[in-house]
Amino acid sequence: MFTLLKTEGRARRGTLTCAHGTAQTPVFMNVGTQGAIKGAVSAHDLKEIGCQIELSNTYHLHLRPGDKLVKEMGGLHSFMRWDGPILTDSGGFQVFSLAGLRKIKEEGVTFASHIDGRRIFMGPEESMQIQSNLGSDIAMAFDECVENPAPYDYVKQSCERTLRWLERCKVEHDRLNQLPDTVNPQQMLFGINQGGTFPDLRIWHMQKAAEIPCDGYAIGGLAVGEPTETMYEIIDAVEPYMPKDKPRYLMGVGTPSNIIEGVARGIDMFDCVMPARNARHGKLYTWEGTLNIKNEKYKNDSQPIDPTCDCPVCRSFSRAYLRHLFAAGEMLAMRLAVLHNLHFYNTLMVRIRDALDQGSFEDFRRVYSTKLSGRL
Repeated sequence: MFTLLKTEGRARRGTLTCAHGTAQTPVFMNVGTQGAIKGAVSAHDLKEIGCQIELSNTYHLHLRPGDKLVKEMGGLHSFMRWDGPILTDSGGFQVFSLAGLRKIKEEGVTFASHIDGRRIFMGPEESMQIQSNLGSDIAMAFDECVENPAPYDYVKQSCERTLRWLERCKVEHDRLNQLPDTVNPQQMLFGINQGGTFPDLRIWHMQKAAEIPCDGYAIGGLAVGEPTETMYEIIDAVEPYMPKDKPRYLMGVGTPSNIIEGVARGIDMFDCVMPARNARHGKLYTWEGTLNIKNEKYKNDSQPIDPTCDCPVCRSFSRAYLRHLFAAGEMLAMRLAVLHNLHFYNTLMVRIRDALDQGSFEDFRRVYSTKLSGRL
């Protein structure tokens, strides 16, 4: 399922084969939380902008329209008309972000729906059942994402519970894949490393999680408020203990620079709402840095967002037109901006992979890790 083709330092070049296709890694997964990219971007658009893996959320799809309905419609691939690989988050991050609306027990979590307030229970078995109904290619284990910083003793207890939950996820996932009516009997399971910002807990948890045979392993609970350098330090601490022959996924990260630095530290898979969210507010990415298209200086600018970009937006529209759409409150503004930013992220991954293929990743990193974090 995962083939490591070559390395440059700790950076890895590989392929990940799922039931619905093979992705080239390192890969950025485009986030369609509720089965759609926010900003009126469809599955057909994702093909045009180079998306390899689409990511949807267990919590949101369970609440609306309901995972059983999605299963009746043939699974998430059929429902949203996306024929490539799909990864579904476990719902853990969303559940635990409901701070005052949930109660954690060994069995799982009882929480109040953010839609109508009804009480819902979700544990490892329920998360696996929902993701099986969705029929994703990769299911994420149910875990607890603690805030940073958090007390050491609580994080330790949380790690131990998350490990027990992973064991339960594995048993239930194996059972579900054997059922005759399973939407995707080749669905894979990824375990998630937790431990807050404590390197010793992170290492212990990764060592223990690696003893449970999963198809891949993720680092969760980062990019949630801790300094960037702390995030890099945690990745550096955990990476040596992640299985070399399995894909490594850094959850919810991040900026173009974060991704380049993550690749340099041995990460294969990334996701983040940032490119689409920033786009909807007018922050756009170029190979010379970011720009705010709402600024007055773009009012008469006939250039595309990025003259070097070949996305559908840059091939057809000017900065002036896009600025006008934002000023006029037109929905098309968000759609075009999101298309551009996601195309940029997917192209970033192409250029990273090309650099790894050519043995020049460190040169690429030296130029663009800093450059892409600046402003135009």
